[in-house]
Amino acid sequence: GLYMVNGPPHFTESTVFPRESGKNCKVCTFSRDGTLFAWGNGEKVNIISVTNKGLLHSFDLPKAVCLEFSPKNTVLATWQPYTTSKDGTAGIPNLQLYDVKTGTCLKSFIQKKTQNWCPSWSEDETLCARSVNNEVHFFENNNFNTIANKLHLQKINDFVLSPGPQPYKVAVYVPGSKGAPSFVRLYQYPNFAGPHAALANKSFFKADKVTMLWNKKATAVLVIASTDVDKTGASYYGEQTLHYIATNGESAVVQLPKNGPIYDVVWNSSSTEFCAVYGFMPAKATIFNLKCDPVFDFGTGPRNAAYYSPHGHILVLAGFGNLRGQMEVWDVKNYKLISKPVASDSTYFAWCPDGEHILTATCAPRLRVNNGYRIWHYTGSILHKYDVPSNAELWQVSWQPFLDGIFPAKTITYQAVPSEVPNEEPKVATAYRPPALRNKPITNSKLHEEEPPQNMKSQSGNDKPLSKTLRKPQSRKQEVTRVQIWHLLLAHRAHHETLSLSQFLGTLR
Repeated sequence: GLYMVNGPPHFTESTVFPRESGKNCKVCTFSRDGTLFAWGNGEKVNIISVTNKGLLHSFDLPKAVCLEFSPKNTVLATWQPYTTSKDGTAGIPNLQLYDVKTGTCLKSFIQKKTQNWCPSWSEDETLCARSVNNEVHFFENNNFNTIANKLHLQKINDFVLSPGPQPYKVAVYVPGSKGAPSFVRLYQYPNFAGPHAALANKSFFKADKVTMLWNKKATAVLVIASTDVDKTGASYYGEQTLHYIATNGESAVVQLPKNGPIYDVVWNSSSTEFCAVYGFMPAKATIFNLKCDPVFDFGTGPRNAAYYSPHGHILVLAGFGNLRGQMEVWDVKNYKLISKPVASDSTYFAWCPDGEHILTATCAPRLRVNNGYRIWHYTGSILHKYDVPSNAELWQVSWQPFLDGIFPAKTITYQAVPSEVPNEEPKVATAYRPPALRNKPITNSKLHEEEPPQNMKSQSGNDKPLSKTLRKPQSRKQEVTRVQIWHLLLAHRAHHETLSLSQFLGTLR
């Protein structure tokens, strides 16, 4: 079923929402400010007011699988799987937009795919956009009967509306075809016409799909371009590249010092820096500034995800999924490590809007055993834990959202917060030792040399321009040295079929 729990420090069941029992509760969502809650129970979709504890509306939508509120709680969007009749005639509209105040249906659309099913609103709801057959349709002031504007490009695959106030911007992605490159363009609404209408344009060849990430101030977009197959055979994950595009027209390829997949990229809420987790395991994590220069390198470790706190002053680097669940909690103002908790088997992570508490959960269908959730303090203490019964599964857990500014940022503490819940130290399996070595002293050998964290600020000057795709040597001396090294290497390769690293280094000395 579905129920609510009070947050820290009590964790008792909430009386705001009467527990809904049954296995048909498969979708639920809060509004962006946390004052409204909607859920589907297999018969109806209901909306309640969290503040007044009252049922507002109930809609007959037994097959609804997706729900989302507009930013100012004016509209509830619902989506049901699209079906056609047996005689081949077109199906009925399956995307409904309801007026939250009156409960009336404002508009229905046919939306066949789950991907990008929900219309995108600007934060003040002046603008709403949805993708329709190679076009992005724009509606103004929630008037869905009139298309106010259209952005048409050949084969638009995806778009992302910028956050924040006017002027509104939109990033669009068009995949490449017949030898032409893929590209991402930034436009300012409603200036779409003409060859020079785009604010910025970035094209690239290696892209089967892209992820576009606006920063909070809508001044730049990070684009993760990925291919499904790595033709070099170096990775199962395909190939990824990271591109930076600014609304002032600047763009660059972000140079990542280690080869391998890009696992995660996330903007800080300050919009002045971003963190990337990348490279073959053990992965590197690096913070970059808006010039795409590295600011701080966290070294290597078992990680594949990064999460900034809502206030942007704490960063969690974590290894979930096929990793053990190790987390590193960093103070990113002083670049100091706060704690290193371990959340084993976690499939979900979320910051509490207060910027102090963390939720980790093990959910089905990613894992069907040991389901449950933990509430942590960022200093590493477990404040509350819940394990579902062995015959049950946990499908979804989420914090009640709050708008920015409700919780002020607090001073970071490094001392672990006291807790009555014991920390679970995961059992570390000892490595297998053959019988011949069991009575001999253990020698510490590592598969990988771990790189320690290092501050990169001293290496990156403030007066340097935006990094280019290929960086030029900084000085004539460096250039000469580089040429000499290559001449030595080529000379040796000419005389020897193979050249070991030790031989080459000896030659350099």
